[in-house]
Amino acid sequence: MFLSLFELKRETTWVAACITLLLNVGCAVLHPVAIPASPKHIPTELVDDSSSSIEFGRRLPIVDGIGWCLGIPDKLLLWDRRVSNHRISEDTVIVMADYLAQNDLSHIKVRANQYAPLEDFKRLRKNTTVAWPWRYSIGLVSVAGEAILPGRLFGGDHFNPYTQTIHLYSDIPAIALHEGGHAKDFARRKYQGTYAAAYLFVPLWHETIASRDAFSFLEDRGEVERIKEANRILYPAYGTYLGSGIGSLASGASVPIYYGSVLAGHINGRLLSRSYDQD
Repeated sequence: MFLSLFELKRETTWVAACITLLLNVGCAVLHPVAIPASPKHIPTELVDDSSSSIEFGRRLPIVDGIGWCLGIPDKLLLWDRRVSNHRISEDTVIVMADYLAQNDLSHIKVRANQYAPLEDFKRLRKNTTVAWPWRYSIGLVSVAGEAILPGRLFGGDHFNPYTQTIHLYSDIPAIALHEGGHAKDFARRKYQGTYAAAYLFVPLWHETIASRDAFSFLEDRGEVERIKEANRILYPAYGTYLGSGIGSLASGASVPIYYGSVLAGHINGRLLSRSYDQD
């Protein structure tokens, strides 16, 4: 069915408003702001010096090949072939390890393209910083979801606060730092289960904090090329959350608003990166 002139005008207006919003406030939204180092609420049961904080999944060419193909939509959305490529390089690992060490996140486990739901269930039980009603409701569902729909196939870099685990499937340092930002943000929260539940309703708040911290980490290290890369990745990624939020309020225009926000993120990120070349 063809859209009426009024409907087309309305949807175009929503897209234009969304793009204008992100282009005008994007610089302010994701400017570098470090997450405070204290206080910290860390489950001592998860601090285990006998095991590595970063573990890797065994190379499975067929499985990872399927995962690479399933990740094509995300690659196109963020316009980077390293998204959900299921092969984490030493470069990304070093950045992630440095971030964890600098922020004293010894309780965090990073699973680089690894499928380990049973181990995550054990971590769920030990994570006393999240109250048991949250752990054995939403937390249990999150672990079950990762078991049934493994990121090893479907991708989806994320931090699971119920198991204090970062799952990486993309070989992009900016994404790794963003997920590290989530871990650092949760570590300072006293009521982590409630804060995790709030993410289901207002994820944009959590995403803003994590991205700002990632930019702060890179700025403190003076890594201009990584900052430019973060601009190109984190701004369109931020656009997905912004577009989803605005789209949920606009009946019939959620799809164009979503993709309009992502496009705006790409434009804004590249404009910001270009400003470094002009300095």
